[in-house]
Amino acid sequence: MKSYTEQLWFNTRNRQEFINITPQVEKAVAASGVEEGLCLVNAMHITASVFINDDESGLHADFSRWLEKFAPYGKEKYRHNDSGEDNADAHLKRTIMGREAVVAITKGKLDFGPWEQIFYGEFDGRRRKRVLVKIIGE
Repeated sequence: MKSYTEQLWFNTRNRQEFINITPQVEKAVAASGVEEGLCLVNAMHITASVFINDDESGLHADFSRWLEKFAPYGKEKYRHNDSGEDNADAHLKRTIMGREAVVAITKGKLDFGPWEQIFYGEFDGRRRKRVLVKIIGE
């Protein structure tokens, strides 16, 4: 059994962004040498997300609007923000969008369904954050 770990780093310009990280994950899979196994992609910050969906700008705009309905940004709205923080909404958005994605590796490639891509979702950006890519298999 092989194991391979890589870290991806992001520092977004905006508070909220969706970044297609599929190419970086595919490079990590190739570097791992794993032909059959699993790839875990995990946001290592509690105000960021990793998820799988379509790479379509209208859908990403829909995500943003939908998330704002469920967890709108605003300092006065959340108990967490009473501590001086202003990112309670980002914690909730991360919970909605998910912490990680796991993708099968088949014949040395990520085994996706049609249109699937891996995304990093940032909800409290403008500072450096990390994504863990962990690959195991043979």
